[in-house]
Amino acid sequence: MKFICFGSGSSGNCYYLFNDTEGLFIDAGIGVRTLKKHFRNYGLSLSLPKYILLTHDHADHVKSVGSLSHDLQLAVYTTSAVHEGVVNNYCVSKKIEPQLKHTFDKGTTIHIGTFTVTSFAVPHDSRDCVGYSIQCDGVTFCIITDVGEITADIKPFISSANYLVIESNHDEEMLSSGPYPAYLKHRILSSIGHLSNKSCGEALVENATGNLRHVWLCHLSEENNHPELARKTVDSILRSSGIVAGKDFQLDILKRKTPSEVIELV
Repeated sequence: MKFICFGSGSSGNCYYLFNDTEGLFIDAGIGVRTLKKHFRNYGLSLSLPKYILLTHDHADHVKSVGSLSHDLQLAVYTTSAVHEGVVNNYCVSKKIEPQLKHTFDKGTTIHIGTFTVTSFAVPHDSRDCVGYSIQCDGVTFCIITDVGEITADIKPFISSANYLVIESNHDEEMLSSGPYPAYLKHRILSSIGHLSNKSCGEALVENATGNLRHVWLCHLSEENNHPELARKTVDSILRSSGIVAGKDFQLDILKRKTPSEVIELV
């Protein structure tokens, strides 16, 4: 299995997992023309993607889902509440065609082609929000983005992951002293907002196991964070508990607008 991040942040989120036979997108917040350009640049076939998984219905995660699913005839999987949110989201100009909609119950495991997908509840101020643990080719990939707090339901999925994408949205001091209005600061800091660098580091300390090989910090705020600050904060918290990034597992940052390299998940 291989992994690419095409964008991670409020400007647009889209992740791609694929093997030799098929691929799936997680979220579709990047323009279709931009995605097609990236595929050409990587030398990837647009016939390989077969599915889209949606985490929640906020525009930066779903604004292109109707167009992308239509152009490539991709089945779109998410909860009924997220599907309803997409229908009502005015930022999604082209809606998902009925025959491409597929619904699952949160907290269940489904089989999509060669991928085994388990969804779990994620606290966020959207109509609904889920994380995913995806098994394929003998490895487990987990994504937890737009999460207000790490709940008891989420923790086992961190522990079982070989590869983990986890939100490290903001530095609490930068957010508190920054220009955002009070209501927005309160929203971000709430249990249904976004995960801070500190909380991300603590989640890794509490739940990471020897299974974990690589962690990517995602959905960094442009105004209230900085990639090196996020890395240093998380690294410091890990080291204070005897965990050494680069030795116990790799730690990297996913950029907001620049695609990652093609990453082998072995």
